[in-house]
Amino acid sequence: MTGILLAAALVGGTGLLLGLFLGLADKKFKVEVDEKELAIRDVLPGNNCGGCGYAGCDALAKAIASGEAPAGACPVGGAPVAEKVGAIMGVEAEAGVRMAAFVKCAGDCEKTKVQYEYTGVKDCSMMAFVPAGGAKSCAYGCLGYGSCVKACPFDAIHIVKGIAKVDKEQCKACGKCVEACPRNLIELVPYEQEFLVQCSSKDKGKAVMQACEVGCIGCRKCEKTCEHGAVSVNDNLAHIDPEKCVGCGKCAEACPKKIITGRKEETL
Repeated sequence: MTGILLAAALVGGTGLLLGLFLGLADKKFKVEVDEKELAIRDVLPGNNCGGCGYAGCDALAKAIASGEAPAGACPVGGAPVAEKVGAIMGVEAEAGVRMAAFVKCAGDCEKTKVQYEYTGVKDCSMMAFVPAGGAKSCAYGCLGYGSCVKACPFDAIHIVKGIAKVDKEQCKACGKCVEACPRNLIELVPYEQEFLVQCSSKDKGKAVMQACEVGCIGCRKCEKTCEHGAVSVNDNLAHIDPEKCVGCGKCAEACPKKIITGRKEETL
């Protein structure tokens, strides 16, 4: 009986000492958490996509709470989340411009020429290791093997007729597809911008026409037609400045290759 009592006392004493030690350790090494940071984290979407430029939602919440990042830094949450974060921080969140990804290529399998039949790994990044950089004749066009599709966490981009197409209603402008494209064909543009040049080729007109039916040939008709100085042609490729564009559509009408697209007409 004495042995049992001694064992019980020993176990109880050990437990008491461990409890005291853990209590003291908790006080000594306790990490102070900013209540604002926790509140901000609760209203962030939780996608951890990295589109804000930080490692994830936890890192962004910490940055906002410390004043390092603005209240509207989350591209996925947009204005609704920015408003909530602003209320937590006691500031008025600036209304950011909604962005969406855009693929600068219209050379689908019906419009671009093919040099050979490719049967290897279906991944755009692998095309750097195959002859001519891929089966398609255009060295600037969409390869169509879906690296951007795999990268998108919102199911907003798909391969249609051999080229990537973005559903701008689903797109959260996280930028994952932009990073994934080895040919830098995808860029984030204002959601409201209607007219855009759906080509990336910098080749001269003759070479473009030999590779693709709809590529920009750098004829400058769009540039000459625009009354607002929004269109410029550099390196044989037209570009539209969203800050100057008024959406009149005259450049699209003037384009002989019909490569300046109205995004309202886009469907997946």
